[in-house]
Amino acid sequence: MTALPVKIRPGLPADLAAVTRLCAALWPDAPEAEHEEHVASILSGKPASSMPLVLIVAEVEGDVVGFIEVGLRSHADGCDTRTSVGFVEGWYVEPQVRRRAVGRALMTAAEDWARSQGARELASDTWLDSETSQRAHQALGFEVVDRVVNYRKALG
Repeated sequence: MTALPVKIRPGLPADLAAVTRLCAALWPDAPEAEHEEHVASILSGKPASSMPLVLIVAEVEGDVVGFIEVGLRSHADGCDTRTSVGFVEGWYVEPQVRRRAVGRALMTAAEDWARSQGARELASDTWLDSETSQRAHQALGFEVVDRVVNYRKALG
């Protein structure tokens, strides 16, 4: 498929509904109100984070069709522990425009932002069963640094 003419830009408060909808598609188990509150905090410049965190959106023909949420973390698995690292907190592109360079453009913007914050590495994660996401990360130069199975036990 051919690349789409995509506009990559910082998210704006006017993008709240569109990005909330995309977050609900990426993380369907959380209530939409939770997504809306989270997105609104970032778009207003007041995220619930002690480190920088931004939303970058992708527009095609004036419609927001994807986003990437990227921030700084003090550390990430497999990364140099002596410096903070850029971290992709969320990345989503609508299915009808996937494989058209929209996700790549968002990731490039995230890399540029992380570099501007002094980061020398960019980290991310995805679910073990999300093969599409794993392939997308690897196609963009990410390498697997760890695989983990998390456990939980309720204590009565």
